[in-house]
Amino acid sequence: MKRRTIIMLLGGAAAWPFTARAQPVKTIGFLGSSTRSAEAQWIAAFLERLRELGWIEGRTIAIEYRWAEGSEERFAQIATELVRLKVDIIVTWGSAPVVAAKQATSVIPIVFVASGDPIGTGLVVSLARPGGNITGLSQQHTDTAGKRVELLREVVPGLRRLAIMFNIDSPISVLDMREVQAAANTLGLDVVLSEIRLTKDIASAFNRLKGRADALYVSTEPLIFTNRVRINILAAAARLPTMHGRREYIEAGGLISYGPNFPDLFRRAGDYVDRILRGARPGDLPVEQPTRFDLIISLITAQALGLEVPATVLARADEVIE
Repeated sequence: MKRRTIIMLLGGAAAWPFTARAQPVKTIGFLGSSTRSAEAQWIAAFLERLRELGWIEGRTIAIEYRWAEGSEERFAQIATELVRLKVDIIVTWGSAPVVAAKQATSVIPIVFVASGDPIGTGLVVSLARPGGNITGLSQQHTDTAGKRVELLREVVPGLRRLAIMFNIDSPISVLDMREVQAAANTLGLDVVLSEIRLTKDIASAFNRLKGRADALYVSTEPLIFTNRVRINILAAAARLPTMHGRREYIEAGGLISYGPNFPDLFRRAGDYVDRILRGARPGDLPVEQPTRFDLIISLITAQALGLEVPATVLARADEVIE
């Protein structure tokens, strides 16, 4: 009897790992607005947080990665594909991809990371109670537009004419442009608008800016982010100091960036995914705002442009690239 009991217990113990493995794996659909290499650091922060919460890629979760490379058409195609795959949750960033995901499904939960203005672009009813199948983190991009213009004026002596490059087809880029234009007008600056829709528009946009601007404000959104190296090369050739919304633009040759810390936002997105996969309803989870903002300055770019960044600005910088 004792021998039989021991055998039964051992048999049950041996079955435990198989029972654990038999538990259904949750699938995350990741709609990457740009490219995998561009978003690698953000994804690493996201996956690290998921691991801390018990979600291990390849074991308890599977991730279907798709990359839009800043293409408006690809946003809708990928969102539709992820819905067809019946993923358990969709994660994406940037207002246009989130809108595409929302249009593709009203059932599958959606977590957005760093949406520029979720209320202004119609993604949620309110920050406190988003409603529906969507929630996430706002990057407050338009709220910090005035701060960027002020910083640029501090760094560029004699700034009188400010060019704004934005994607006319991106709702958040248009909202950002309007905020920048209002801030520039308040400071007495003349504004030159530089509209683009596609990658092929960028070179001609710079041709039209020749001799018309003292500096360039680059509105952050997926198409522009994907082409950040190209934009900064052309800006350097035109000897235009640039202002951006995040660190990656400075790594690509830009002058100054001020905005939320994206790895931190993606890390916090992991908490939303965890709660939703454990049963929480997206519409009941409040949209959160950034808590970390970074000021990044490239002295390499400043020197190439013949600019001397004031010590008062350098003292406020979170990082100086030299």
